[in-house]
Amino acid sequence: MKHLMKGAIAALATVVATQVAAADFELALSTSQPLTDPLVIAMKGAEAKIEERSKGRVEITIYPSSQLGEDNDVLEQIRGGAPIAVLVDAGRLAPFKKELGILSAPYLVEDYTGYAAITASPVYAEWVEGLAENSGLRLLNYNWFQGTRQMFTKKLIEKPEDLNGVRIRTIDAPSWVATIAAMGATPAPMAWSEVYSALQLGAIDGAEAQLTGAYGIKLQEVTTNVAFTNHIQLYTGLVTSDTWFKTLPDDLRAIVTEELAAAGDAASAGTVAKLGEVQTAMEAVGVKFNKVDMGPFREATNGVYAELGLSEAREALQPYLKPKN
Repeated sequence: MKHLMKGAIAALATVVATQVAAADFELALSTSQPLTDPLVIAMKGAEAKIEERSKGRVEITIYPSSQLGEDNDVLEQIRGGAPIAVLVDAGRLAPFKKELGILSAPYLVEDYTGYAAITASPVYAEWVEGLAENSGLRLLNYNWFQGTRQMFTKKLIEKPEDLNGVRIRTIDAPSWVATIAAMGATPAPMAWSEVYSALQLGAIDGAEAQLTGAYGIKLQEVTTNVAFTNHIQLYTGLVTSDTWFKTLPDDLRAIVTEELAAAGDAASAGTVAKLGEVQTAMEAVGVKFNKVDMGPFREATNGVYAELGLSEAREALQPYLKPKN
């Protein structure tokens, strides 16, 4: 009987030790997108794989729909050492490492596949390390394609002049604001969660957004036209605390890095697969889609690079950019 008791106590001790270890490393994944978005679905896959491969030593919790706060606010939490990874575009990182802002500049690449060569380059790697040194922000990856940005409005947009005086919601980051202004519209930076009500109340006239994200917050209910301006490929990445990241043992650091990168690839594939479905659903409720001659829009935004001090960064990336068609 005593032997059985000792065995039970030993087993209980093992369980307790495992539970303690499981709480040693926790990471929250934050995104502005809702549960149904391909990004969040991919995050769920990463959650399961990280916890399985780490044998419970790393616990992942996902917070969709900006539950932890707007992206810029979450970045500040991360800079303070919070164990969070937030999915953001590089435009939000430009205040900390200017060169990274080019990844959200207009018409940088022809389509999202053009980012692979950029993020595999030594130029990008240098920028990532500079970001960590200057701000404490560790960019884990940059391979989450959310879609190409288009113009959602209540009027037909065919050329830059059609945007004159039109208040367009955009991301609150320098490259985004400069791009929308250059296209002829009046930029209206605001939180993603506020866009639907702002359109409904007439505080803004439109929003530039990717199809899946727009469908997720039902912009098809408050806009009537989508112009395929294709002005920015919304590629994003997960940013966490460099201090927190360095506390992970090498084996766990590898697991987290590998699985979150794989999730980015899965999210991108899911986004691409859903684009046609989303457009069909929007058309079914009366939204009209139109292609535009992108030449005038591209020409109008050429000056954004110089305006933001990104001309040298653009030159540095030339060896890794596909030629324009």
